Amino acid sequence: MATLDDKHKSYGMGMHTEQLKGRSLSTFFSVDEESSNFTYPDAFQVDIDKKTELDVKDMEATEINLKVRALMKEGYGHIVIKNPLAKHSLCVGILNRLKLEFEGSLGYFGCGLIDGPNITVKGRVGWSCAENMMSGTLVVEKNAGSTFGAAIRGGDLVCKGDVGSRTGIDQKGGTIIVGGNTGAFSGFMMQRGRMIVLGDAGINLGDSMYDGTIFIGGKIASCGVDAVPGEMTDIEAQWMERKLALYGMKAPNGVSKMQKIVAGKQLWNYDNLEPHEKKIVL
Repeated sequence: MATLDDKHKSYGMGMHTEQLKGRSLSTFFSVDEESSNFTYPDAFQVDIDKKTELDVKDMEATEINLKVRALMKEGYGHIVIKNPLAKHSLCVGILNRLKLEFEGSLGYFGCGLIDGPNITVKGRVGWSCAENMMSGTLVVEKNAGSTFGAAIRGGDLVCKGDVGSRTGIDQKGGTIIVGGNTGAFSGFMMQRGRMIVLGDAGINLGDSMYDGTIFIGGKIASCGVDAVPGEMTDIEAQWMERKLALYGMKAPNGVSKMQKIVAGKQLWNYDNLEPHEKKIVL
């Protein structure tokens, strides 16, 4: 086992002298003995069959978010939000099992930082919808703005229409599905997960992607740095067909005809390359 001498800079930073004795341990998840599901300690016990409607026409975003939490506290597991009127930052930070429906459109940063809910938006969404999504599902029936699913880590994020640029920027997991076209720099700095686009992709697709997989059903304007074609496997085609079927979607020309884009992995050791080698990569 490797050891560091006391001259290493980590000693000067105090990393080897900090006293951990007596510190409390924070619990982020609890495991029910009768279930294998992980839940947050302060999660609300809700009944999915217990439904209510909330008209938010005359409410501000903060008031709406607090009201949704109050309804969950009362045990409502199915909440229908009427007249969202494209307000920004609605229903962010929901770390709970919940069936949520929006009868209308959302503005910027809708449903970000969620972990668990199943959400349907019957209209459109603005920039950065479902940013940092951890788990659950979110289905948008119409179009979405730029940075759709930025830094998503898990779950299924679906837009049945077109989306803007930088879809799935810094994606770290989960699945993003686009029924129409996606804009420039989609999959930029992608690290993990899968992206399925049934239509066309804009310029610089997958630019600087580190890992993950992108499937495109239409034309690709251009691939970005270190994004290269891959070979579709039978398992991937079967998975894609099943995944699309969950949301009533199909590849126009069949999943076997879709293009697969992966990381060329030339940037993995970029810092160790010589200057002339960096020019070749870029």
